[in-house]
Amino acid sequence: MKVFTAQQMREADRITIERGTPGEVLMENAGRRVAEAIERHFSPLRAQRVLVVCGKGNNGGDGRVVARLLRGRVAELQEIDIDHPQQIRFSPTVIVDAILGTGLSGPARGAALEWIRKINSLRPPARVVAVDIPSGLGGGGEFVRADVTVTFAAFKVEHFFAEGAEEAVGALMLGDIGVDTDAVPCDLETSEMRHFAALAAPRTPDSHKGNFGHVLIIGGAPGKAGAAAMAGLAAARIGAGLTTVACSDPSRLAPELMSDSLENFSLEKITVIAVGPGLGPNRPLMERLLREAKAPMVIDADGLNSIAGSDFRGRGVETILTPHPGEMARLMGAKFTDRLSTARDFAKNRNCCVVLKGHRTLIALPDGRVWINTTGSPAMAKGGSGDVLTGMIAGMAAQFPGDIALAVRAAVFLHGRCGEFAAEALTDKCVLATDLLHYLPRAFRECL
Repeated sequence: MKVFTAQQMREADRITIERGTPGEVLMENAGRRVAEAIERHFSPLRAQRVLVVCGKGNNGGDGRVVARLLRGRVAELQEIDIDHPQQIRFSPTVIVDAILGTGLSGPARGAALEWIRKINSLRPPARVVAVDIPSGLGGGGEFVRADVTVTFAAFKVEHFFAEGAEEAVGALMLGDIGVDTDAVPCDLETSEMRHFAALAAPRTPDSHKGNFGHVLIIGGAPGKAGAAAMAGLAAARIGAGLTTVACSDPSRLAPELMSDSLENFSLEKITVIAVGPGLGPNRPLMERLLREAKAPMVIDADGLNSIAGSDFRGRGVETILTPHPGEMARLMGAKFTDRLSTARDFAKNRNCCVVLKGHRTLIALPDGRVWINTTGSPAMAKGGSGDVLTGMIAGMAAQFPGDIALAVRAAVFLHGRCGEFAAEALTDKCVLATDLLHYLPRAFRECL
């Protein structure tokens, strides 16, 4: 789904209204989507005591529609205009936050700030539903902490990147209100499960291993062979036809994997190269690969550290970098705070695909497009998870060389979904990196 800035959303609204849909209709539709979400999350409605807190402008207007639609359907309802102070008449079970919208130019102040604090003080036991965006989020000050956020037409940048978004947004829902989002160019989207159905489809009966590529994993210096072994296993598990691991100690490898020397490996007949897991600093090797390799390449871990500070340039989407924030800072030679612009600018300037790992991993392409990955779990904060991801990306790219960008996005999505499944079964503390692969079949089936 598209992710809009406040300016893009205003432009989409303007175009939609110019084309004949009155603003009042959009507001009515928005209020209806919020009322529907309240009924879905907090049924039965007749048991709820609902407080609707409205500010100025469209956000407050949406809130007033919500109040009208819920009147007579809930146990108690009170609508409050923050510019006309009232005492709350009851202990609310549901609070609708319709105070402030997107595009704040600074922290919430005055009555808006007072009500943000009041709403937060009532939660829990009250549950909070934010209209479009939790009030104050993105302004650099205090914000409402919502249990559910109902946004309209497109997701908003603040939902993912504003400071405090994780504790503010809660369950994020998208409602269609009739806005023409296709009328506004957008280079930021979320990855969705439906995008990957074709990649998860069953193979034809006459398939053979030669149809699905040959991955070469390069890494696993002495004492770190396990990293390369995990990457190799992940490439094979996700579907690569053949997988070879060039490492210092092949005794750590699964029997399904072939091995080669870390000092003298062959690049012949290789479909995708993945370099870095457990490699150790090795700038000469990276220089050789960048000079000689013709196959698409995934560069991770010490592979990244070995090109940091250089004038490295990739070969478009066929060069895939998978840094965590520390490695990204080393590649740039500077610290950064804006993950989105950092990933996008580096991908464009260095002509490569950047998978900037972390919560809400970003996949940035050299043409400026960026996808936000929405899967993952704290259970994946464990050594080896990145090595597994490297192997999964290489394995998917080997199978789908005609659309490497989609293959990369799919691997990142599946990796995160496996983490979610693993956490359900094993808790967020007990998951090992290789446990992720046990849940890959379930993640594939879900995509179908």
